[in-house]
Order: sequence, then C-alpha cells, then structure tokens
Amino acid sequence: MYEELKEERIVEKVGGRFKLCTLIQKRIIMLNRGAPPLVDLKTNDKMQIALREILEDKIFLDASGVVRERGVEHLRDGMSGDVSDSLDMD
Repeated sequence: MYEELKEERIVEKVGGRFKLCTLIQKRIIMLNRGAPPLVDLKTNDKMQIALREILEDKIFLDASGVVRERGVEHLRDGMSGDVSDSLDMD
C-alpha cells in the first residue's frame, strides 16, 4: 500500500478524499498519455509519481476540476485540460 495515502496531510492538502481520488485518476491518465513527470523518481509507477507531485505541490485541481501545474498557465506538451471524457463516469 502507498504510505502517503495513510496520512491525512495529503487529503487536507487537496481538500478532501474525493478531490484526492479525482486528482490522482486524472494525473495518471495524463501520465499514461505521455505527459512528463514533474518529479524526479526512479520508478515507472504512475501512482507513486502522482502522489509525489501532489505532496511536492506540483499539481492541483482547479475550481473546474482540471489538473493544473502550480505556477504554469497550462501543463506542458498540450496535456492540460479535463480528462473526464476518458473516465467512465456512468
């Protein structure tokens, strides 16, 4: 299990468990589509990368539910935007 998920700090950082789950899911989709990791980890584990990006304040969910990189208008390489269409929300 991922130790980061046992701590309330990461839940509080993003504003709740639902937002945390949404942010992780969307970021993993972006990574799977080729977005570059924003942290330097020696792993291909997308979940671990997304968790580290959150803990290091690299990414967040904006008010409309879009994954954003802190300090950057849009994520690199055209990877910004909502990935809800690729999530089965039914």
